[in-house]
Amino acid sequence: MKKNSDKTMAPVEKIASNGESGNGLSTYNPFDPFGLNKAMVELTHSWLTNPDKLFQSHLNTMSTYMNLLQESMYRYIGNGMSVENSQKIADRRFKHEAWENNPYFEFIKQSYLISAETIFNALAAAHDLDEKTAHKLDFYTRQFINAMSPTNFALTNPEVIEHIIDTHGRNLVQGFQNFCKDFDPATGQLQISMTDHEAFELGENIATTPGKVIFQNDLMQLIQYEPSTEKVNSTPLLIIPPWINKYYVLDMQPKNSLIKWCVDQGHTVFIISWINPDESYRDYDFGDYMFKGPLAAIDAIEQATGEKKVNVVGYCIGGTLLATTLAYMKAKGIERIKSATFFVTMIDFSDSGDLAVFVDEHQISALEKKMNNLGYHDGKNMAMSFNLLRSNDLIWSFYVNNYLLGKEPFPFDLLYWNSDSTHLPARMHSTYLRKMYLENAFKEKGGITVGDIPIDVRTIDTPSYFISTEDDHITPWRSAYAGAKLFSGPVRFVLGKSGHIAGIVNHPDAGKYGYYTGGNIDGTPDEWREHVESHDGSWWPDWNKWLGEFSDGKVPVRQAGQGKLKVLEDAPGSFVRMKL
Repeated sequence: MKKNSDKTMAPVEKIASNGESGNGLSTYNPFDPFGLNKAMVELTHSWLTNPDKLFQSHLNTMSTYMNLLQESMYRYIGNGMSVENSQKIADRRFKHEAWENNPYFEFIKQSYLISAETIFNALAAAHDLDEKTAHKLDFYTRQFINAMSPTNFALTNPEVIEHIIDTHGRNLVQGFQNFCKDFDPATGQLQISMTDHEAFELGENIATTPGKVIFQNDLMQLIQYEPSTEKVNSTPLLIIPPWINKYYVLDMQPKNSLIKWCVDQGHTVFIISWINPDESYRDYDFGDYMFKGPLAAIDAIEQATGEKKVNVVGYCIGGTLLATTLAYMKAKGIERIKSATFFVTMIDFSDSGDLAVFVDEHQISALEKKMNNLGYHDGKNMAMSFNLLRSNDLIWSFYVNNYLLGKEPFPFDLLYWNSDSTHLPARMHSTYLRKMYLENAFKEKGGITVGDIPIDVRTIDTPSYFISTEDDHITPWRSAYAGAKLFSGPVRFVLGKSGHIAGIVNHPDAGKYGYYTGGNIDGTPDEWREHVESHDGSWWPDWNKWLGEFSDGKVPVRQAGQGKLKVLEDAPGSFVRMKL
């Protein structure tokens, strides 16, 4: 990999090598990596100064337990009475019939649920915690409660007990072997396998849409896809994926590939495939990604097609980079983008959901110390942070399947992609966490500077399409809505169903989920939500119809290599194959 020799960014504050913050105050305690000590002290103080709610919560719990004991005794003696106070929940952890039909396991389940409710009630009894402290305590309490579920222990999980009996314990032997394969003794890390990694091969049965790499620099490769229609729209389509993950989430397989679908609609599609950086990229910053990403790609597309202007899509942090690019171009008087589409993108970071629990001075200082030593943020640690946001689905379900049941994980393309992590350059990640998440400076005029240009997203008047999803645990839709309101140009805001990935990668042929469309985004998110129109299926056709307004008719198809740029290699290219 090449080192950065041509810096286009103004110098920024160096990452502290001693774990200190910018004000020189040390905030990192290796015995308290998540900064929970201060939060627990505040929680205890709140309980001691106002014990009434906590005492009442305990009384209610005692009463609930007594009712549970009484009702469980009736079930044991075969009385047949219904358990009136049992909590009926739609929880996949308790799908085995014994959790309902066996008095022993039903009692274990209900005891767990009552205990969990008691703990959350105790948190609610704290009356004077600030919002960030309360959020952090709630998040890590959920992690503890999820970890202590009876489904996660062999002797309190009826499905595991059945397997022990049926296999004479071979499932535990196989589970231990699976554990040993996933555990790295050199680092002490456990990377739980989520899928069969041998079942997928890039370019063979995943990321298979035909295309060619026509340009590359030290940060990205640019892929041009082969046309599948007789003619194509005059305006090319450039996609900027996140560099936190690899681009092929948009090109898994033909049945769910957004890229193939766009090609089939007559678009000349280009996508950026980012490098998986090593320590030599430590000083690359957000601006480097803009200059060597979308700006370089737009120039390359002009050489390849002769078209000076493009339609551009940004996904997640790729959308944040697109907004940066638009504001930079506006300040420089450059007109190269006809329309901008933002997939689940945050520009206003005031509500960053559960990700906010990882972003405070204490944790950023600790992370900067590690990144300064490595030169990058380890992609495996980033993946674990995202997995914690849905720990029951993305951690504990695989723990039970792989280690307690002794089964091999099922081949699943999305989970293969999810496990194919990428590093992040140290300086870039520090800027992203501090300027975006911690300070929420990106939405402010001059909050960040790229090159010599103070960025002001309020100047962006490019026609824009925002698609957010209502169950997104990474980009809360109300935060995406707040960011869309900052623009000065026309904005179409669409709310899809499902989450950050499934709500975006939603092929029309699947007939799944749905989406909402509404009018102007003048009011609050909830006011907009009250007057939306519901639609079945995928939002892709709605977007494609909107996108059609920004193309000047049809032109003959363009093949990679016909313009001024020659083919470098076949898609998906070499950058995407780089593993950690």
